[in-house]
Amino acid sequence: MGTTVSIELADDRPEEELRRLIAGVCDWLHEVDARFSTYKADSEVSRLARGELRIDDCSADLRHVLKMCADLWRDTDGYFDAYAGGSLDPSGYVKGWSVEVASARLADAGSHDHYINAGGDIRMRGRHPEGGPWRVGIRHPWEADKVSWVLALNDGAVATSGTYERGDHVINPRTGQPARGLRSVTVVGPDLSVADAYATAALAMGEAGIAWLAKRAADGYDSAVVTDDGRAFSSANLPAAV
Repeated sequence: MGTTVSIELADDRPEEELRRLIAGVCDWLHEVDARFSTYKADSEVSRLARGELRIDDCSADLRHVLKMCADLWRDTDGYFDAYAGGSLDPSGYVKGWSVEVASARLADAGSHDHYINAGGDIRMRGRHPEGGPWRVGIRHPWEADKVSWVLALNDGAVATSGTYERGDHVINPRTGQPARGLRSVTVVGPDLSVADAYATAALAMGEAGIAWLAKRAADGYDSAVVTDDGRAFSSANLPAAV
């Protein structure tokens, strides 16, 4: 998926079993990449986009992703748009969803203390190996060696979307132009796939995304935002470390 993934298991288990669990996560993420990559001509997404597949003939995973992208398009007033770039690209949902599924599979296998980070999309459960919650630093959008916030969670997801690393990769679907107004958007909540999509949608909205995100807190999705001109905003219940 064009990024690096780190996996930390804090369960007290034999090393061989931990390695097997990690291998299972890696196999799943490679499967997702093979199916959903827009850079691979033989991926299921690419074949669907070219009209070589009908939706009814697609895998259950792809049909699920397309349904969720449609639901999120409605929930975000069209700002989360898998077609914003002109052709089908569900990557803004797929990365978070794939990690959420990986975390659920680990939990089903009895791994209740773990942390998965896929290029800044993070899902954690349970306790840190040294005890207490997992801590997540949100990178300062101008100074790479500093953080804007440090979050502390035992169970939840953190997704960050910004322009400071990948440039103008998020498009405002209303204008067809790169998003402007927000430099960094972090969303914290119970489901990484939704948090990831909300972060992307808010970035696409520009400064209007700040008020839109504030309303998401009622559904358990808190946020932290830095604007292009350096102002910082965060919701009241953001799990910031003391």
